[in-house]
Amino acid sequence: MKGEGPARMERGERRAARGASPRAGARLRAVLLAGAALFALAPLVPHAAAAPARAKAQKQAAPASDADKMVVEANELRQDDTKNTVSAVGDARVYYKGRVLEADEVTYDRNTGRVTARGNAKLTEADGTILHGAFFDLTDDFRDGFIESLRAETTQKTFMSSPHVERIDDATTVFAKGVYTACKACGTDYDKPPLWQVRAKRIIHNNDEQMLYFRDASLEFLGVPVAWTPWMSMPDPSVTRKSGVLSPTLLARTELGYGFGLPIFWALAPDYDLTVTPTYLSKQGFLGLAEWRQRLDYGSYYIRGAGIDQLKPSAFPVSPWGAADYHFRGSLESKGEYQLADKWKFGWQFTILSDKWFLNDYNIASQTLSSNYISEVTSTAYLTGQGDRGFFDLRGYHFEGLSTRDIQAQQTSAYPTFDYNRTFDVDPAKSYGIGGQVEADFNLSSLSAWAASFQSVGTQVLDNAYSLYSVCTNYVPGRVAGTCLQRGVGGVSTRASLNLNWKRQFIDEAGEVWTPFVFARFNAQSLNLNTTNTLGFSNSSGANSVISNAYQLPFLSNAENAAYGALNPGFGLEYRYPFFSKTDFGALTLSPIGQIIVRPNNQIGTYANANLDAQSLVFDESTLFAWDKFSGYDRFETGTRLNYGGEATLSFPQGSYINLVAGQSYQLAGTNAYATPDAANVGLSSGLDTRLSDYVGAVTLQPTTFFSITAKTRLDVDTFAPKRIDVIGVYSFGAWTGGFQYASYAAQPEIGYYVRRQGLTLNTRYQISENYWAQGNVTFDMSRQFYPASLIGYSNPGPFAPAAFGVGAGYKDDCTTVSLNFSSVYQDNGNGGLTRNKTILLQFELRTLGELKLSQTFSDVQNLGTQ
Repeated sequence: MKGEGPARMERGERRAARGASPRAGARLRAVLLAGAALFALAPLVPHAAAAPARAKAQKQAAPASDADKMVVEANELRQDDTKNTVSAVGDARVYYKGRVLEADEVTYDRNTGRVTARGNAKLTEADGTILHGAFFDLTDDFRDGFIESLRAETTQKTFMSSPHVERIDDATTVFAKGVYTACKACGTDYDKPPLWQVRAKRIIHNNDEQMLYFRDASLEFLGVPVAWTPWMSMPDPSVTRKSGVLSPTLLARTELGYGFGLPIFWALAPDYDLTVTPTYLSKQGFLGLAEWRQRLDYGSYYIRGAGIDQLKPSAFPVSPWGAADYHFRGSLESKGEYQLADKWKFGWQFTILSDKWFLNDYNIASQTLSSNYISEVTSTAYLTGQGDRGFFDLRGYHFEGLSTRDIQAQQTSAYPTFDYNRTFDVDPAKSYGIGGQVEADFNLSSLSAWAASFQSVGTQVLDNAYSLYSVCTNYVPGRVAGTCLQRGVGGVSTRASLNLNWKRQFIDEAGEVWTPFVFARFNAQSLNLNTTNTLGFSNSSGANSVISNAYQLPFLSNAENAAYGALNPGFGLEYRYPFFSKTDFGALTLSPIGQIIVRPNNQIGTYANANLDAQSLVFDESTLFAWDKFSGYDRFETGTRLNYGGEATLSFPQGSYINLVAGQSYQLAGTNAYATPDAANVGLSSGLDTRLSDYVGAVTLQPTTFFSITAKTRLDVDTFAPKRIDVIGVYSFGAWTGGFQYASYAAQPEIGYYVRRQGLTLNTRYQISENYWAQGNVTFDMSRQFYPASLIGYSNPGPFAPAAFGVGAGYKDDCTTVSLNFSSVYQDNGNGGLTRNKTILLQFELRTLGELKLSQTFSDVQNLGTQ
C-alpha cells in the first residue's frame, strides 16, 4: 500500500534520516521494498564510511529477477515531515524493474504516492528507450504520469518530442503537439529541424498494439510542410512484422498507362504472412498480386501469383512479337528449401506463365528470371547431400525461353540429372604402398524436347515468315559454311557416365613434385528420337518455313532408337619444379609445369554423335592442365596429349605482385578429339583442333592495393594473332571505385559465330561526400560494326555502339535515402530486331516511415537490328 512504508518507520530511524549529512562527494545507496514505498530508507550510511554495508546492499540489489527490489543512489537524502516527502538530491538515480530514473532531484510524495524528477531528468526504460524531460511526474512504479518538454530516443534510433506527454496504464502514451522522426539531431542543437519529421496535433503510442497513431499530421522537410493528412498510423519502430498497409507503388508505361498499387500485409502468425497488392492500371484495368510466405522449423518457402484480365490487349504487339491475342495473363511462382538433416536439403523453384512476355510487360519481379539479354525462367526441384569429401545431387529442370526468338517446343527439359561424387584417401600401409587419393564421379542425365533445335553454320539464317527463328537452308552436318549445327535433339537422350581416377603426389629431395594419375571413364547412352514432329511458320503474306525432326537423323548416325557405350581409360604424369628466390626488391616464385596424358588412340566402343552438355568449350590457362578440357560428359579426349607451361609470381614487400601463367598443348599421337566435329561442331576453332595448339596465357598485375588488372589471351600458333582477349580491372582510389572489362573473340563460323565478338563494359561510382554519391555504367556492343548493313538495316554504327548505359545519383544518411537512376538497354522486343528500352526510376525512402518508387519506361520504335 502506498505510504505504508513511511508510516512504519521508527522515530529513531526518522531522526537518523533527517540527521544524515554525508561528507562532500559521498554517495548514499539503499535497497527498498516496493511495497514499503519509494524512499522509505533505513538505515542510511555514506559509502566511504561503510564499505561493508554498501557491499551488502549491492549483493541484495544484484538479482535482476527480484522484481520487488528498488535501489536509490544520491549525494544527499532529505526528509520533510511537514510535506511528508522524501527527496534524493544531487546526481540522483533510482533503479526499479529494469528502469533507471536520473535527475538533479527526485522526490517522493507519500501523500499522493507520486514521484517527481526535475533538473536534467532522464528515464531509461527496460527496453533501452531514453526519455529526457524538464519535469517528470510519475506514479511510484513509473508506469503512469506526465512529462514536460520530452525528447525520446528509442533503441531503433527514432526520436519523438512533445511539450507535454501523458502516460496511461503503461499501455498508452499521448504526445501533445508531437514530433516524430528517424533523423538524428545536428549535434546538440535540438531547435534545428531535422531533414524530415512528422508533426501532429496528437501522437498516440499504443504499446499493446505496438502502433503509432497520428492526428492532424504534416510531413516536413527542413521544417517546411510538404504534405498533410488528417489521420495516419504506422507500427512502432520496434516492430519487424505487423499487419497493415505498406508503401504504395506508382508506375507509368505506354502499354499499361499510369498505375497505382497498394500493398496490404497480413502478419497472420509468427511464422507465416500474406501480402496482397491490388494495382490499378489506367489502360489495362486491375492487376492482382499476392505472396504467401512461411517459415518452417527447418526451412522456408513462398508462393507468389499475379493475374489480370486485360481491358486493352491490342496495346501490345501481335504474336509472335507480343501478347495481343491474350485477355487473361498471369504467373504463378514458388520457391522453397527444407533442411531434411544435417547434410541433406530438399528444395524447389518453379514459374508458370500464361505467356512468355508477361513478366517483362508488367515488370513482375521473379527470382527465377535470368536476365534481359538471356531471358529465361528455370523451374527445378532438387535433393542434395553435402559431406566433407563428397556430394549427392538429384535434380529436375524445366526451361522456358522469354525471348521473342525462343521456340518453347525446342526448349529442353532435364529430368532427372543425378550427380554423385566421392573422394577418399588410400592408406599406403593397407594398399601395398600405393596410397594416394581416389575420386569417383557419377552422372546420369535424361534430356528431352518436343522439337529438334538447329543453327546455321556461318551467317545466321532466319525463317521466311517472321525473320525471328534460326533455321538452316541445308540440313547437312559438317564444317562447310551453309550447313547446320544441331543444338538440341527432338526426343529423349539419356546418358550415364562413371569416372574413376587415382593420383598421388611425390616430392623428391630436390623439391621436384611428381604426380602420377590413372583414370577411366565409361559412357552409356540411349537415344529415342522423335522424327515425326514438325514446326511450321507462316504469315499473312504466305511466306513460310518448316523445321522437321526428321532433319536430325543425319546428325545422329541415322539411328532413331539406339544404345551406345564407350570406354576411355588413361594414365599420366604431372611434373612441377617450384623455384624460390628472395631479392632486395621482392620474392620470385617460378614453377615450370609439364603434363603427359596417355589414352587409346580412339575411344573403345561406339558412342552417338549427340552432344547436349559439352557445347561450351573455352581453352585458356585455367583449362590448360585439365585432364579433359571438354566442359561436360558427352565428349572426351582421345590419344596422347602433352601439356606444358609455367607459372611465375613476383611479390613485393608492400603487398603488390605480378603473376604470369602461360603454356601450350600438343597432340602427340592418336585422334585429336577437338578436331573431330560432333553434331554441334564442338572442338572446332577452339585452339585445340590443330596438332600444336594455340598459346594461352594470363597475367595479373596488382601494383597497389587500390588497383588490379588481369589480362588473358589465346594466340594463334602460327601467326601469334590474338584469338581471344579478356581484360578485367578494378580500382578503388578513395572516393572513386569501379571497374572495367573488355573482351574480343575472333570469328568462329564453324560453330555459329560468323563475326568477331567484341564488348567493353565500364562502371564507376564516386562518393561525393559522406551522404552524396553518383554512379554510371556503359556497355559497348563493339561487334555490331562487323554486321553486314543489309542484316542490321542501317549504316555501320562504329565500335562504340552502346548496348546499355545508365547514370544515377543519390543521397543517403541515417534516416533518408533518395536516388534517381536512368537506364537504357537493348531488349528483344520483336519486329525482327532490338529496341532500346529507357527507364527512369525515382526511389524515395524515409526510414521507418515508408518507401516510394516512381518509374517511367518508354521504348524507341526504331529497328536496331538483329542480335
